[in-house]
Amino acid sequence: MSRRGRTVAYTMAGTVLAPLLAGLGAAPAQAASGSWCGGARGPYQKQAEKFLGRKVDGKQSQGDCRAIRAFQVSHAIHPQYGYAGPVTWKMMKVVKPQRDARSNPNRAGRCPTNRGRIACVDLTRQISWIQDGRHLVKRPVPVRTGRNGNETRTGLHKVFWRHKNHVSSLYHVSMPYSQFFDGGQAFHAISGSVWSAPGSHGCVNMRTADAKAYWKLLSTGDDVFVYGRKPGT
Repeated sequence: MSRRGRTVAYTMAGTVLAPLLAGLGAAPAQAASGSWCGGARGPYQKQAEKFLGRKVDGKQSQGDCRAIRAFQVSHAIHPQYGYAGPVTWKMMKVVKPQRDARSNPNRAGRCPTNRGRIACVDLTRQISWIQDGRHLVKRPVPVRTGRNGNETRTGLHKVFWRHKNHVSSLYHVSMPYSQFFDGGQAFHAISGSVWSAPGSHGCVNMRTADAKAYWKLLSTGDDVFVYGRKPGT
């Protein structure tokens, strides 16, 4: 085949294969730089637009795509093309009650706040916050609690041991800013996403900045109250 013939063949093959590769998750190099957006309209386009505060018209604009993609990046959802698919919408449904709880996480009065400083952990919404009486000391933050079979134990506990640079003797992983409140279960930071499945081995996993804040705000003897039930357990 001549050079010209090969060029035409490669061009035609690229034209045919490009949509197929995109469907299989192969993204252009620009995706890594954050400048590229797929532009495809997903089945949960309107729901994603409403969640993100965008104009709800069901039409995928570049602005919509970038906003959806930013959410996917921040919550470790792959692929990160700005496509409003079922995985992205499922995560938005998880995040919505966490976001809605910011100003008054204890609206239902489930966490006892008449005991002085207390760290509340709501397994159902996968959030934690700190109160001192009626005063909200630390707004709710997202957490990752125990997976099915290793659930974070409910009830009233107390912080009994703190170890800033703890390493698990059982799982041999780093547990920065560990604050133990029930046997081997503790608040601590993780390097991965707190929204990733299936969950911890019982600890309350936190983002590093949130674990640092808890380290400064809590002390040995402070109360911890865990309630609810994590979805899927």
